[in-house]
Amino acid sequence: MTGKIDALPPLRDFIRRHRLSARKSLGQNFLLDLNLAARIARAAGPLEGVTVIEIGPGPGGLTRALLALDAGQVVAVERDPRSVAALTEIVAHFAGRLTIVEADAMRFDAKPYLGRGPVRVVGNLPFNIATALLVAWLSAEPWPPFYDALVLTFQREVAERIVAAPGSKQYGRLSVLAQWRTEPRILFDIAPSAFVPPPKVTSSVVRLVPRATPARCDLSVLERVTGAAFGQRRKMLRQSLKSLERDPAPLLAAAGLDPTARAEDIPVEGFVALARAFAPDM
Repeated sequence: MTGKIDALPPLRDFIRRHRLSARKSLGQNFLLDLNLAARIARAAGPLEGVTVIEIGPGPGGLTRALLALDAGQVVAVERDPRSVAALTEIVAHFAGRLTIVEADAMRFDAKPYLGRGPVRVVGNLPFNIATALLVAWLSAEPWPPFYDALVLTFQREVAERIVAAPGSKQYGRLSVLAQWRTEPRILFDIAPSAFVPPPKVTSSVVRLVPRATPARCDLSVLERVTGAAFGQRRKMLRQSLKSLERDPAPLLAAAGLDPTARAEDIPVEGFVALARAFAPDM
């Protein structure tokens, strides 16, 4: 496989020839450091026989790294028609292993592209939609989802929220959702200088592995109770949960939670218990 990758034009020459430039309106920052691209690809684990859904390939640095590691299929989802046209040039090099899909990742349906093997979602996500994309993947039904891992690049601040522990300022609704349904871990940071143009913040690569059997809980109810609790996170639960239009006292008692606690003090299992108390039949 290395030979086919080596036969491609150097990435910077490829970008120059196709006159590609990152657009702020699309949240683009091109990753041009091929060593880091390879490190992200390796973080996705062994890829032989795996279908990789790559979000936001841009000029294709990470795409090349995934193919070099013998990914069974790479489905590269790109919204920018300039990048789509450029990436199409390299499809013929990989004997049907690379598919370019021009689509908005927020509306992309992966089902038609899934094979019989494992599926992983990998991407240097556009910053402006990264959190929304993650929430959509974490909200997939039925569960377990179609993927066996997410390996994604976020702003460091977002990555810290995903893995935050109770009692920290970063802990919030995203922490609860991510940790309820997956086991998330920050793998490594990427300096701004690795991107063109360089963002103003450090990025982090996060791996999220779905839990086969998360604690029983209705997703919509969990979202409702965490929304109420963290919507007024400085208030005690007995006050913040009044926005649920139910008397918080019996709910908190049923969940075994201290009414004087604040949202940031409640572990994931506490919010699951609260959601089950709110809607015991769901």
